[in-house]
Amino acid sequence: MIIGASLAGLRAAETLRSMGFDGSISVVGDEPHRPYDRPPLSKQVLTGEWEPSRIDLPGGAEGRLDVTWHLATSAEHLDLGRREVSLSDGQVLGYDGLVLACGARPRTLPGTGSLDGVFALRTIDDAMAIRARLEAGARRVVVVGAGFIGAEVAASCRSLGLAVTLVEPLAQPLARVVGERIGAVVADLHRDHGVDLRLGVGVDRIEGSDGPKRVVLTDGSSVDADIVVVGIGVVPNVAWLEGSGLTLDDGIVCDETTSAAPGVVAAGDVARWPNRLFGEMMRVEHWEHALDMGAAAARRLLTSDHEAEPYSPVPWFWSDQYDRKIQMAGRARPDDDVAVVAGSLDDRRFCALYGRDGKVMGALAMNMPAQVIRYRRAIVEGLAWDDALAAAAPAPAPIGDAS
Repeated sequence: MIIGASLAGLRAAETLRSMGFDGSISVVGDEPHRPYDRPPLSKQVLTGEWEPSRIDLPGGAEGRLDVTWHLATSAEHLDLGRREVSLSDGQVLGYDGLVLACGARPRTLPGTGSLDGVFALRTIDDAMAIRARLEAGARRVVVVGAGFIGAEVAASCRSLGLAVTLVEPLAQPLARVVGERIGAVVADLHRDHGVDLRLGVGVDRIEGSDGPKRVVLTDGSSVDADIVVVGIGVVPNVAWLEGSGLTLDDGIVCDETTSAAPGVVAAGDVARWPNRLFGEMMRVEHWEHALDMGAAAARRLLTSDHEAEPYSPVPWFWSDQYDRKIQMAGRARPDDDVAVVAGSLDDRRFCALYGRDGKVMGALAMNMPAQVIRYRRAIVEGLAWDDALAAAAPAPAPIGDAS
């Protein structure tokens, strides 16, 4: 059984079949849709460039994998002893092996759950609801949260000629991921495209139960909006697993092979596991990770305990904003050393390395994809910080730590 009709869940089903598993596979998903590609939701789908059918994932087609789909249905209880999962439609399904790929849900602003015109962007239905408002004439958009989803929504709305205000409590966009110095480059990119960027300030409240909204910020200022899009992170979908016996701590805690319990593995946004390559517990919310970990979890189900291998990837992600493609491999921390080893920040075409404990731990590039591929491989091999700087030509430009 696979809980989550997602990219990770679909990849798990594909991997089980490719490895020769010919038993029954049930896939449970709380959305009414078969698996689809999420990255275009904040870009091509939101702007109307693509229709929803274009992001259907091929493996989800009827009959292709010989799976039983339980869609618009959520998992409500896991009984590890009986190896059974209770579903919201009243069914109780047994399993021999269980893949938990149940993803995450968006965080919400307190007091905004019932407000018309306030949206999150996580699902295809979310994207289409926002798009419908834009097509109906909404012209003023306030985006709360300048992480990747928020920054991409802001860029997409500016490409449509809309008035966009981007609100972020931190000092710079993406600061938690890329650090403040690189975040400042992203901030200037948005300013140059006409975004009203409000940094170091949060939302106090949103006024207006229907129709136009007034977003009151914590510094006392306010912004008028036709719609508000909230992108302030996600919460792993683990509430239904409380009391199951699984260890829950910012996700489903697994061992280094993705195993959460005998016969149970986890993958994607919901899984938290020790990555020995970085020496830390991590939970990763990006597209390629869902793809890779879904496959790794499926392999683990078909592998004996003594043959199971650690899952130790170099996380990788990308974000398209305007004419810039931001790509990052590895893990960065706010106190990492940072050096630009190719290009320049001023040109917004560069590659920066993040280092700690004498090793390169991450690489971020803007419009330099080949550099990220190169350093991703080098991180696996344990590239030393000093060696990386010595090999860069011309001499790299240190910019202090990530903050």
